[in-house]
Amino acid sequence: MLKRQNPSSPEHRRGLAADGGALSMSHSDSRSFFHFSQLVLSAGQIKPSPALKHSKITYFEVEIVDVQSKKQICIVDKVPPASTLLDVKHKFHKACPQWYPSRVGLQLERKGPFLKDSVSIQSLAVSSIVTLYFTDLGQQVGWTTFFLTEYTGPLLIYLLFYIRLSTIYDQVESRKNFRHPVVHLACFCHCLHYIRHLLETLFVHKFSEGHTPLKNMIKGCAFYWGFTSWIAYYINHPRYTPPSFGHKQVSYAALAFLMCEAGNHFINVALAHQINSENRTCFPSPTYNPFTWLFLLVSCPNYTYEAGSWISFTVMTQTLPVGIFAFLMVIQMSLWAQKKHRLYLKRFYPEVRRKAAMIPIIF
Repeated sequence: MLKRQNPSSPEHRRGLAADGGALSMSHSDSRSFFHFSQLVLSAGQIKPSPALKHSKITYFEVEIVDVQSKKQICIVDKVPPASTLLDVKHKFHKACPQWYPSRVGLQLERKGPFLKDSVSIQSLAVSSIVTLYFTDLGQQVGWTTFFLTEYTGPLLIYLLFYIRLSTIYDQVESRKNFRHPVVHLACFCHCLHYIRHLLETLFVHKFSEGHTPLKNMIKGCAFYWGFTSWIAYYINHPRYTPPSFGHKQVSYAALAFLMCEAGNHFINVALAHQINSENRTCFPSPTYNPFTWLFLLVSCPNYTYEAGSWISFTVMTQTLPVGIFAFLMVIQMSLWAQKKHRLYLKRFYPEVRRKAAMIPIIF
């Protein structure tokens, strides 16, 4: 007969204690492992040390090819994505010192337009290698130098004829003949015109591109200086005859000239103010200044005032050289105005579509 063990006996209690201890230890270990695994999972992927981190910057290689021969000139390597075309030109100049940056013209296609210096390399790249076509633009000059040289010449040349040098006019004839007041007035107006241009070049105008070919400056100087010599020779000649309608013709023409000069200045100031304020999203609007109201009729009122100045000067002096010069200037400025008007139509179509380019009423 089996003896039933008393549950309250010491042996039974020790057995339960031993079994319970084993169970409690096993449950504690599982809980600790569970918490440790949760901690590892929540921590995410183990980050590598900074010494093992690799750079992800992608560099470009710019291949520069001659546009005529299609031969490779050089390769500019390790160009960062944020680099501009001007940065590439500087590196190209280091590799080929005979071509300084302002002389280098780069194109994305052989017959495409020249790219601006502000264009980023990343915007041109379709792969890690960018091919650009090189054109030698020739010797370059800055726009400020261009206009200062072009406008200083007529100012000085006219004054040389005005003082009637002995190498130009006969001194005996110059002393005998009396100078009509229109001769002095013409000298004042001519000098005022070019002094205004010089001051605006220095303090008003902002040039988008920094350089232009030297041959353009030579052609511009030949045109302005040559016509100024012809105009000044006739107006300051001892045998110059005054206008047909006398004082009234001179007075009204001089008043129109001064108004056109003032209007041209205020228009240039308004355009420069728009560029400086970076408000290029809308077409320039008239202000309280009456000279800017011409913006309501034409898109290029500065050319309108410039043409008006030379037409008024022609009427005031009544000379053939001035008339021919004014005629050529009106043609040239109308071409510039048409080109600028087309650009305005693309950018400000609703505001410009009912305006003329330079001459009011003519669309």
